[in-house]
Amino acid sequence: MDAATWDVILWILRALVALVFVGMGVNHFVPASVRTMAAMIPPALRSSSPALSPRVLVWFTGVCEIAGGLGLLWPPTRVAAGIALVVFLAAVFPANAYAARHRDRFGALAIPFWPRLVGQIVLAALVLVVALLP
Repeated sequence: MDAATWDVILWILRALVALVFVGMGVNHFVPASVRTMAAMIPPALRSSSPALSPRVLVWFTGVCEIAGGLGLLWPPTRVAAGIALVVFLAAVFPANAYAARHRDRFGALAIPFWPRLVGQIVLAALVLVVALLP
């Protein structure tokens, strides 16, 4: 495969990963999704402060996903965005694990623990690939 073909493939992959994060981030502002995601925050991570309410945390994580996805597309921020998204994936994993333990409450959003963990690791690796490769 020549360099030009590889550049196109990498650009498409980078755009797809960015689109996934931007799309997931936008979903953090859909009222029904906000309610469900806020409920997924484990009780141990909930704050009594209104400034850090579960709903505010959902909005904040949505902004993080949108910013990270867009950051992957702009060369000066690509590496920082990739690293931030990997940290982000690790930071939100406790909510996903909590949901996995409570499938009766969260239904299809509660992906079982092991498939979710593998998916998060694969997504983190993909983010690093598109962020670190030139």
